[in-house]
Amino acid sequence: MLKTSVAAAAAGAVLFAPLTPLAQESSAPLDPIAIRIGSNAEFTRIEFAGVIGARSQVRRDGRNVIVRIGSTAAPDVSRLKVDPPRGVDKVETRAVRGGTELVLTLAEGADARSGSADGAVWLNLYETAPAAGPAETQTAAAGTVPVTAVATPAQVSLSFAWPTPVGAAVFRRGEAVWVVFDKNARLDMPVAGQLGPVTDARWTAGPDHIALRIAAPEGLAVSAAAQGSTWTVTIGGQPPAVEGVSVDRDDDGEPVLVARMAGATRAVWLTDPLVGDRFAAVTALAPGKGFADRRRTIDLSLLPTAHGLAVETPASDLAIQADGDLVTLSRPGGLTLSPPSAALEAAAAGGDAPRRAKHPALILAEWAEVGEEGFTARHRRLQDAAVKESMAAGDDPRAPAEARFALARFLVGSGLGYEAIGVLNSIVAQAPSMVGEPELRGLRGAARALIGRMEEAQGDFASAAVAADPASAVWRGYIASTQGDWESARQAFDAGATAVDEFPAEWRARFGAAHAMAALELGDLDGARALLAYSFSQNAPAADQLTARLIQARLFELVGQPERALAVYTAISRAPLDAVSVPAKLGIVRLSLAKGTMKADAAARELEGLRWRWRGDATELAVIRQLGQLYLSQGLYREALTALKGAGPNLNRLEGAAEIQADLGAAFRMLFLEGGADGLQPVQALGLFYDFRELTPIGADGDEMVRRLSRRLVDVDLLDQASELLKYQVENRLEGVAKAQVATDLAAIYLMDRQPEPALQAIWASRTTILPAPLNAERRALEARALMDLGRFDHALEVLGDDASPEAREVRAEVFWKQRNWAPAAAIYEGLLGDRFRNPAALSAGEEARLIRAGVGYSLSDDPAALARLSRNYQPFVAGARAKTALTIALDNDADGGALPGDFTSLAASADTFAGWVAAVKAELRTKTGGNRPAAPARPA
Repeated sequence: MLKTSVAAAAAGAVLFAPLTPLAQESSAPLDPIAIRIGSNAEFTRIEFAGVIGARSQVRRDGRNVIVRIGSTAAPDVSRLKVDPPRGVDKVETRAVRGGTELVLTLAEGADARSGSADGAVWLNLYETAPAAGPAETQTAAAGTVPVTAVATPAQVSLSFAWPTPVGAAVFRRGEAVWVVFDKNARLDMPVAGQLGPVTDARWTAGPDHIALRIAAPEGLAVSAAAQGSTWTVTIGGQPPAVEGVSVDRDDDGEPVLVARMAGATRAVWLTDPLVGDRFAAVTALAPGKGFADRRRTIDLSLLPTAHGLAVETPASDLAIQADGDLVTLSRPGGLTLSPPSAALEAAAAGGDAPRRAKHPALILAEWAEVGEEGFTARHRRLQDAAVKESMAAGDDPRAPAEARFALARFLVGSGLGYEAIGVLNSIVAQAPSMVGEPELRGLRGAARALIGRMEEAQGDFASAAVAADPASAVWRGYIASTQGDWESARQAFDAGATAVDEFPAEWRARFGAAHAMAALELGDLDGARALLAYSFSQNAPAADQLTARLIQARLFELVGQPERALAVYTAISRAPLDAVSVPAKLGIVRLSLAKGTMKADAAARELEGLRWRWRGDATELAVIRQLGQLYLSQGLYREALTALKGAGPNLNRLEGAAEIQADLGAAFRMLFLEGGADGLQPVQALGLFYDFRELTPIGADGDEMVRRLSRRLVDVDLLDQASELLKYQVENRLEGVAKAQVATDLAAIYLMDRQPEPALQAIWASRTTILPAPLNAERRALEARALMDLGRFDHALEVLGDDASPEAREVRAEVFWKQRNWAPAAAIYEGLLGDRFRNPAALSAGEEARLIRAGVGYSLSDDPAALARLSRNYQPFVAGARAKTALTIALDNDADGGALPGDFTSLAASADTFAGWVAAVKAELRTKTGGNRPAAPARPA
């Protein structure tokens, strides 16, 4: 390392001047692009650091400040976007050639300054333009802390008079002493000649820390003490005794280090301006406490400190978390530490005790050997030794555990998983740190896999303690295969290939079969064939051979040899072991259906029985999926959904569970979005929907399902049920235009049910600013119709205004009719008919009602000319009309004048325009929801 004074002189630096910020608080070293944000009362500072971030370029374009970052991967600026700094209106990112640009749009009157220092590009943002220059603003701090020095040629004491108590860290690093405080301030340092043996002192301020680097010869001792809120750091003199900080493994056995340091406040990452490396200081409140040792691991070094904690690391992902009296040092994959058993006292378990295996998760065939004494005697002898060792250990976490491990090995080798788990858990109960022991994790994981607790075993084998163990990789592959995660199984088996042949024969056969199954599912048929041959060569027990034969039958299926596959499945299905007979019977059903030798109803009965014979793994999922698809093919929709839903949340952990959920979603979509349920009675479709409504997809498709179902209910006049469906959508699922559209349909259904008040509420509660013009016209007409039904005729006409759409004219005519304003009502009804008289086809019921009202209106308003015109145009339609008599009277223009309203009472009653409007609304709903297409065939639900 260069002498600090020489380096300072070479750089042309001024002693005792505040440096630009070196770093700021972080939980880990810099990423390639590190964006750091801090603020005080005057400005907000953004720093771009890291290998890529430090090369950022800043330019100004009007109110936009543009930072170009040399990476096409956009950095995480979510905090800036959600909560822009003061003086910034908005923050955006945009992709440019060869990089990404961060655009900050300044508010009116705001300003920005930029520069680079200490390996970072900085940007200062001001809500109002600053009066001072950027250099002065840079070093502005929350306050000034006076620093006094008492010096002799061999010693100097620096006192920092903080107004309130602060946390500190004081330590030596090479030729420099570092003093770090956990609050931002400006240090009022003494002049150079007052610092005794110190040759240089420089400080740097971050958003919430300040660090002072003091150049001092290596031979000088360092101490720190506090009195009240004043910290005194002494360099030189007699070295003091340091204590109060201890560092050890985590009690839970995880590969992390935990420092016990009372009053720890925060971890601050710093950059040495001369060396260029980064290190961390962990500050703590008074009284003084330090770490006396120098400890090194592969991942980090702990430096001796006068107060606090100092950490050096070559790792880029070391995390330091200060929490109360504990400081945790960790990495995402765990620190590389010696096993907990290395700290145990040495002990021998006996000359003939099962020996430790080469790998933590490896089972040795010799572990199960009992010799001439037999199983019972050997088990008792090993158990007695383990009990004696456990009683002698008491609460001593460093007591030996070899006898208990020997017993656990014997139990695992003998296939006694439950008993082995109990022994291993008792070791952890007496010494919690042993949970990080690789052999304990390996043995317990194997024992749990023996008894079928695959999720618990997976937890043991996922521990960092056995991450590099090839035998553990084999177990991970075996577990993944049982769960249907074929890709992970193949990868894990490949990673543990060097350890497979060291397992006992029966386990080699099981692993070979499981690996073959994974290869089969991934399409590697040659690999599966070779792995099956390996499994058969192990002379394994019958149950394991049957498992391999089951996979062989599946291989025959895939290579186009169904007869051979069926023969093997049939042979295996006779075995008294459900673990192999159930998958075999499933294969028989599958092949028999494909050949046509088994009817669908018989296959369904067989599969229903298999559902309950074997549960909890991928076999159950396969049976359920086959059954669901069979029911769907038969049109038994309720049975299909019930079967698929029967997988339940307990199987969600398995890989095939996602396919079951996909089948459920696809079946529900086919029924209620693609018309599959159109062949059901509307009430049956409604019941099916309600029973499985949790399958309704989120978003537009789910909303469309509800609208289609409500339309079917409207078709059969189940208006209350239809309105309830749409009301839930409007109130809970929709916003904006979509909400307005569905609320419009809801209002129409309410009006069909003669409920004008809820119709008005639906329209008013879904108002929004921008709607399509046709939708606005439809909503105005419905609102006016509701007001008309409430007797508020003038208000209804006011809502319609000058709207000339057919819907509005229909309602306006209804209002005039109810007001007995016959002439305009008759004119509108005739206008709605238009040139209908030119089409010789018979009139619809709605058209007849309009024609009758037009004729009656002209008669009551004493307009014979209009009545004559109407009669002349529509007289040919009378003969084929539904209401022939009423239409004849309405169009009769030969009667003497002076007809009274009472004369037309019964005639007007026969002209029910409401029924015509209802029919038109139903037809419109069919068109909107695709109900005008042919229904899909279906069997009753």
